[in-house]
Amino acid sequence: MRAEIIGVGTELLLGQIANENARWMSEELAAIGVDVLHHTVVGDNEERIASAFTLARSRVDVVLSTGGLGPTQDDITRDGLARALGIAQERHPEIEEFLREKFANLGRLMPESNLVQAMVPVGCRFILPDRGTAPGLVWDGEGARMYCVAGVPAEMREMMTGTILPDLRSLSGDVVIASQVIRSTGIAEARVGELLQDLFESSENPTVAYLASSGEVKVRLTAKAADTEAAAALIAPVAALVVARLGDAVFSVENESLEEAVGRLLRSRGWSLSMAESLTGGTLAGRVTSVPGASEYFVGAAVTYTIEEKVRVLSVSEETLATQGVVSAEVAHEMAQGARALFGSDLALGLTGVAGPDAHGGQPPGQVWIGFEADGVSHQRGFRAPGDRAQVRAFAQQAALDLVRRHCEGLALPATW
Repeated sequence: MRAEIIGVGTELLLGQIANENARWMSEELAAIGVDVLHHTVVGDNEERIASAFTLARSRVDVVLSTGGLGPTQDDITRDGLARALGIAQERHPEIEEFLREKFANLGRLMPESNLVQAMVPVGCRFILPDRGTAPGLVWDGEGARMYCVAGVPAEMREMMTGTILPDLRSLSGDVVIASQVIRSTGIAEARVGELLQDLFESSENPTVAYLASSGEVKVRLTAKAADTEAAAALIAPVAALVVARLGDAVFSVENESLEEAVGRLLRSRGWSLSMAESLTGGTLAGRVTSVPGASEYFVGAAVTYTIEEKVRVLSVSEETLATQGVVSAEVAHEMAQGARALFGSDLALGLTGVAGPDAHGGQPPGQVWIGFEADGVSHQRGFRAPGDRAQVRAFAQQAALDLVRRHCEGLALPATW
């Protein structure tokens, strides 16, 4: 069964809100074996809404829309649906009674404008909500089945879980779609593509897909089968090949974030971690402490953004700063040493660099140096990160955590990216 999701609302096109409804709906539909082929976003314009419905009906089996079912002038999804179907609308007394009762129970006077929500395209069924006042609409006549639900996430989810997903589950039969995400770092997306090219081209069930972000590449394997166990059995041999080919760049086969994987490894070894941050401004500590239970292994961080504080707090040598520059392997090394001494941790990181957009201290934008310290280990990693300030910081965070992960797993520590 093929589906398309239409997000209605000019606010989506303006970027004022993200289309999280479509993401959630896609995830839930995939779990019951419904293939979402298209996401469409359309503004609050009746003609364009109708055109979106008409196009969607021509290419999928199920159309789902969110938004535009409220009582105001720009809530015109029902009008666009009626126009696409070429049918009139009629007021349903049952909905009107429901609306008046709902407002009465709240001790409020119902605005007459709310009665527009009692209008239903002829031939459509409606879904009365527990939350909110916007009834959902269902067209199960000729052509593709169509569902229209409210844009408020809680109201959308209520109708999806209570009505739509059970409907579609019964129609789609005994099919589920399951995915496994294998996460890697320290390896370029293009290299991942080269290593897995034959799997990408030849594997149809499961399929292979890539998603790259700053310093990380996810490989998603997706299979369709009668149940989750059968889908997992299809995925398992391909996942084993992916892990074998990507080698020690893989840090999780269970969709853990790198900070979660590092926390698990530190906890299992009973090791503590501290850090000194300049380039990343405390954001690395924020990632580490976002993991529940981080207090078991994370002892603290020093954010020393100025040269003076690097000297005062971390005892970085003034001579090193003068001769090597603040963005250097030597300063990253001394920052990590200083953090380990300050917090008494088993492992420590020091991060310095140039986030950009301008050069600093004779170093180009994107230059990163990371120091790592542990018993018997003193290592520095340097590289040039691409992108803007946020991306440079994200690459630095990823590379630093990867050093901790590799040390915990007994792997070689890379000197560059």
